[in-house]
Amino acid sequence: MFSLFGVPTDAAYHLVAGFTGTLTPVLGGLAAVAAIVAVTVAVRLVLMPLSFRALRGQAVQARLAPQLQALRQRYAKKPEQLQREMSALYKREGTSMFAGFAPLLLQWPLLSVIYLLFRSPRVGGKPNTLLTRDLFGVPLGMHWLSGAGPLSVHGAVFAGLFVLLAGLCWLSTRLARLMSVPPAVPAAGPKAAAGPKAAAGTGALVKVLSYLTVVIAAFVPLAAGIYLLTSMGWSLAERRLFLSRRQAVE
Repeated sequence: MFSLFGVPTDAAYHLVAGFTGTLTPVLGGLAAVAAIVAVTVAVRLVLMPLSFRALRGQAVQARLAPQLQALRQRYAKKPEQLQREMSALYKREGTSMFAGFAPLLLQWPLLSVIYLLFRSPRVGGKPNTLLTRDLFGVPLGMHWLSGAGPLSVHGAVFAGLFVLLAGLCWLSTRLARLMSVPPAVPAAGPKAAAGPKAAAGTGALVKVLSYLTVVIAAFVPLAAGIYLLTSMGWSLAERRLFLSRRQAVE
């Protein structure tokens, strides 16, 4: 991965380092943090059309979920017929099963470059000087587990990061529920009794996985944690804007 993204990561490093130098006379020690936030926002702004395409695709998938569930129940023992019926449904709706996934996949290379920049101790064979900057005295290259403990400034900075990330995860979970359309097709027989239990189990798993970002932040440098916080906050704002637009149309 490092060899694949080496050249773009090196280019991004010089861009962020130069921006940090420009901001230093104004913001002092906070210049590097401001540069991380600004570059992350700029990248997400460039990728915003893809993000909205992904959200539209996810909304269509949620709307079609009851019909897809009915088809799976009807043709459970006829996989070839099921595939044809699902393809016909997607064709009638002018979409595909990859509508919500493909735009996210297209964003992956650029987001990976930025993420690598903020977590790599070396870029282009040289030390990543961005990670030598600090936030309230805590170096941006420092990890949570490598500090002086929870009662130190180091612990307080990371605790604040985790609390903010957890808050965004909670808001994202609530917003995801608002954006989803619950299946409305009733099941019959033994599968009906198992349905609510399966849904409850899936829902619990989704809730747990939604906080995975907090776990990741505990094992990456502080700079990468700030990137995750900024990127997640931007994603939440995009979802809120998309939902507001959809509600206005409806």
